[in-house]
Amino acid sequence: MEKIKSRKLPISFQSDIDADDGPKQASGGKGEADSGSKGRIWEFIAIATVPMVLVLGNSMLVPILPDMQQILGISKFQSSLVITLFSFAAAIFIPVLGYMSDRFGRKAIIVPSLIVYGAAGILAGFGAVWKSYAVIIAARAIQGLAAAGTAPIAMALVGDMYKGGTESKALGLTEASNGAGKVVSPIIGSLLALIVWYAAFFAFPLFCALSLVAILFLIKEPKRDKQPQKLKEYIGGIRETFRKKGRWLVTSFFAGSLGLFILFGVLFYLSNVLEKDPYNIDGVMKGLVLAIPLLGMVTTSYITGSVIKKNGILIRWLMNIGLVMMTVSLFASIFFFKSLYLFIGLLTVSSIGTGLLLPCLNTMITGSVTKEERGMITSLYSSLRFLGVAAGPPLFGWMMGVSDRIVFVSVSVMSLVALGLVFFLIKPDKQVN
Repeated sequence: MEKIKSRKLPISFQSDIDADDGPKQASGGKGEADSGSKGRIWEFIAIATVPMVLVLGNSMLVPILPDMQQILGISKFQSSLVITLFSFAAAIFIPVLGYMSDRFGRKAIIVPSLIVYGAAGILAGFGAVWKSYAVIIAARAIQGLAAAGTAPIAMALVGDMYKGGTESKALGLTEASNGAGKVVSPIIGSLLALIVWYAAFFAFPLFCALSLVAILFLIKEPKRDKQPQKLKEYIGGIRETFRKKGRWLVTSFFAGSLGLFILFGVLFYLSNVLEKDPYNIDGVMKGLVLAIPLLGMVTTSYITGSVIKKNGILIRWLMNIGLVMMTVSLFASIFFFKSLYLFIGLLTVSSIGTGLLLPCLNTMITGSVTKEERGMITSLYSSLRFLGVAAGPPLFGWMMGVSDRIVFVSVSVMSLVALGLVFFLIKPDKQVN
């Protein structure tokens, strides 16, 4: 086997920052600037509602999966498909809708996606009323398709509308919205289940409607100056990027998708364990417990994103430390999964490790490619992250049927493999600029 050479990646960040730090439109005097600043706050809020809707699509349903199993008479694997098909459909269509948004505009994709997303939620709700698993699954697949046109396109919209510090603020708020959604969605799902177990499905249209109104009336998409790439050029750009940077990009994609695979798989596992003897934890209390590992990841992600900036040494340290934390805590879970408090603590440590890993990967992936390549690469990365989310619950459900220890032996080995790959294949320069 050829010996792996230690070399640093030629990662550089393409800067689109001009002297001005505001939105990509000309501004007038002080009064107009103040008005523009207030307007941007509402724009930020409008854009932030889009990833919030996307996160609710999966995390809000995790607490009701055991109830769905019991009432519909389905297996753990079948209930996990409610999340898996949503994520799998989104993963398949994210690059397609990303390319379409380049051709037809961001709002032209986001608006109909939110409408379809909400309508499919109503369909899934009626499927639950009719106790039709097939209708629920079909509706969730449609929701996944629509979800592909929400958060990933909203990120591109931020890049279109703002630059410099304003763009960073908008992206920061968008990421914060995504993280906050992960924390509160299990609690919201548990509260809605107090009404009836399928109430969450009928709540989707309400959230979508709020986001839709905000996007329609608060967001003015800038006009396009350049002609969009043709499909052949679009695909050719992907090939060229992977020819030059494929070794570390593929490693980054694998590590990012693995982090979310483990996160959502663990939530699925914990949700099922909490409802069984001797714990019998259900409802809002279960939602609060499920929020603990998520809160650890969200808090760490926010702090990590704030401090790493362009420090390549720090990025490499935090990526490897995060994967070490995941590997050690998941390995320890093999022996302590029956001790609930210690087990939740270990899962939180693993989630904190994920919170160290993901912002570093995001920074490297988005910052090391040109503006023309960025949309393609980030769309593909988003697709693989969705596949990680999609694969978590069903594979965890299958492994739970074999043995609880098999679950944590498997994911700790996967984390160890990811650690080895990241350690040897991702070596950014001291200053990635």
